Amino acid sequence: GFLFVPAVEVKIEVVIPEKERSKEEMSPNGKASPLIYKVNGTARHYHLEEHPMASNPYHIPKDVVEASVCHVKDLENGQMREVDLGCGKALLIKEGGEFHAVGHKCPHYGAPLVKGVLSKGRVRCPWHGACFNIGTGDIEDFPGLDSLPRFQVKIEKEKVYIRASKQALQTQRRTKMMAKCISLSNYNLSSTNVLIIGAGAAGLVCAETLRQEGFSDRIVVCTMDRHLPYDRPKLSKSMDSHPEQIALRPKEFFRAYDIEVLTEMPVAAVDIKNKTAVFKDGFKMEYNKLLVATGNTPKALSCKGKEVENVFNIRTPEDANRVVKLATSKNVVIVGASFLGMEVAAYLAERAHSVSLVELEEVPFKKFFGERVGRAVMKMFESNRVKFYMQTEVSELREQEGKLKEVVLKSGKVLRADVCVVGVGAVPATGFLKQSGINIDSKGFIVVNKMMQTNIPGVFAAGDAVTFPLALRNNKKVNVPHWQMAHMHGRIAALNMLAHGMEISTVPYLWTAMFGKSIRYAGHGEGFDDVVIQGDLDELKFVAFYTK
Repeated sequence: GFLFVPAVEVKIEVVIPEKERSKEEMSPNGKASPLIYKVNGTARHYHLEEHPMASNPYHIPKDVVEASVCHVKDLENGQMREVDLGCGKALLIKEGGEFHAVGHKCPHYGAPLVKGVLSKGRVRCPWHGACFNIGTGDIEDFPGLDSLPRFQVKIEKEKVYIRASKQALQTQRRTKMMAKCISLSNYNLSSTNVLIIGAGAAGLVCAETLRQEGFSDRIVVCTMDRHLPYDRPKLSKSMDSHPEQIALRPKEFFRAYDIEVLTEMPVAAVDIKNKTAVFKDGFKMEYNKLLVATGNTPKALSCKGKEVENVFNIRTPEDANRVVKLATSKNVVIVGASFLGMEVAAYLAERAHSVSLVELEEVPFKKFFGERVGRAVMKMFESNRVKFYMQTEVSELREQEGKLKEVVLKSGKVLRADVCVVGVGAVPATGFLKQSGINIDSKGFIVVNKMMQTNIPGVFAAGDAVTFPLALRNNKKVNVPHWQMAHMHGRIAALNMLAHGMEISTVPYLWTAMFGKSIRYAGHGEGFDDVVIQGDLDELKFVAFYTK
């Protein structure tokens, strides 16, 4: 695997065989309120919608701009250039003697794609590794949900012209064409064709991919969350985000494409013989195909006083917002130098009066990044006023009037604390499957093959709760709880629900951002005996290669 920080470019090419047809855009228009049905006396929200019209592919010329952007000789093969069309920009690419033009911003977080890597008909985002086909604009590796708009290129008298709709130039994103449901009136309320348990990236991408591939039967997504699917990795990176700001899709989207989302609806058990999910409130739903994408559950502290107020796992926007409020100008203790713990520490460092981090290891990220990189990161934190208490753990949480007052460490040290954030790892949220017959390993992970299929026909699993065969590790079964990987799992699961025979072959990729620095990691470096570092660790401008 590689680890790299922005100043250095590492080129990584991942080839994913894609049986993709180029798809035109569809614009969801018209809004309807979600219908509410009464079932067993409880109100359930189903997000439904009348069918929007597909937008007319022959745009009215006044919405179209055409501009000459350069001379044919201005670009070499393998070169990209951001060009201005007057009312917006495009990315012009020359590869194999041909010109292509697509959106210039990654739809995920808006990164400039011109700084990315172009290789074999794909451009890869420089920030988080999303990958787009330059011919179709389609997204082929994740994170992110949208594809790039594609613009017409023509060459006249050695000049390159781009023709584009103003709207596409301004939005810089394109939702792939999606199928509509057949008819809502045929529905038996308590049965669905596809049931997706869990509304994170894996569950959402699965539902979207089914619609993109023309599946027009019923899809129900259920979640224990109160919110429609949102960007959970953002919670620890920008902790004051509101649910609407980090929603992955607006409410209207789910209505437009008939993806029904049942919020605050945890599943208590799955009966695979009768193909039925039993919800916590007793409601039962039959399914034809099932995806389990429940992710994981944070571990709690097991010390004395763990039920004191103001001790948090960061799980929801409400948790994150509450921590920021309580931490402002106060004392914060973070338990666990995990990605979550370190991101929260970085976010709160300039807002809190003090930030202390308690960790069992001697260096943060030691298992993951090795000692030298871990130390360099630790130094950056210390220069930003974060205090570390290493090789120790919490023995007691002390309260005053029911609220947290002090955190007592096994080393005997007592830390003042108004709020405590716990980031000591997580376990797969698969307890509800214990009696189901679905194969689960000793750590609680759901075992799947390269098609994301479990041992039970018609039952798939995806995301943080699974262990799957990793191609670049000779198909060793691994758990990779990354945001990018969850997206890909959801996509592969959907394609195989439709019998496409698609295998996963993507390279794991993750990023973390702290104090304006970002660390990106590609590969799967489980166990390494040497770390080769190029660049300058002290300056935090380096590439580290983990070798075995």
